[in-house]
Amino acid sequence: MLPLLRTALAVTALAAALSAAALTPLPPLADSQQAIVVVTDDWDASQGRLQAYERKGPDGAWRPHGPAFTVAVGRNGSAWGAGRVVRPNDKPQKQEGDGRSPAGIFSIGPAFGYAPRIASAMPYQQMQATHYCMDVPASPHYNRIVDAKDVGADAVVGSTEPMRLDLHNKGDVRYREGFVIEHNSLAVPGRGSCIFAHLWRKPGEATAGCTAMDPRHMQALMAWLKPDARPVFILMPKPLYRDWERAWDMPALGGVAP
Repeated sequence: MLPLLRTALAVTALAAALSAAALTPLPPLADSQQAIVVVTDDWDASQGRLQAYERKGPDGAWRPHGPAFTVAVGRNGSAWGAGRVVRPNDKPQKQEGDGRSPAGIFSIGPAFGYAPRIASAMPYQQMQATHYCMDVPASPHYNRIVDAKDVGADAVVGSTEPMRLDLHNKGDVRYREGFVIEHNSLAVPGRGSCIFAHLWRKPGEATAGCTAMDPRHMQALMAWLKPDARPVFILMPKPLYRDWERAWDMPALGGVAP
């Protein structure tokens, strides 16, 4: 083979390899050092077990952080949501108002609550009586927390998600402390909105689609979470989790099972 032809072929092969590498998506947890994992028994379960994990040590392996504990999820179970991984069409699909928590892998967004500040490194916003999360699919503010003082009172008409539940619902504590689960971040109308991790009103009470827990567990998670660790929230029925555990580099389920 002529030297110039050999060189040209080598350059072409290298370019093809680089192009293929560029088109190969990174695993959904490649940049994450913290993960909150919730597994349920099946798609219709309204309870789950939560275990936090972090990458530690030179091997970069996931290791449990703290004890596992019980959480409540959607009153009708879970359904596949819009997050970091593609929605499998053969699974239940999350829709607005279906009473299901979104399943999948999601970035963790900012924290929120009633107090001026909380013990956490996460970005935090104190909610006021005028803050709403828009759960109206036709709204231009769909799936966003907005302040009626900024967008106007007419813009929040129809929302069933006032962020100061204590002021709008007889002292309701559920949003006293929580964080956003970045489901449907593109705000596709009807695919579900206002998905949070928050406190439960009473132990084990199912939600409209969020994940609820005891206040002491929320406080421990908030003190642990670090934005530079790019934390993620994972929720799946246990059989599906085990199917995708290796392919998506998710933490091994040891320590999550009751």
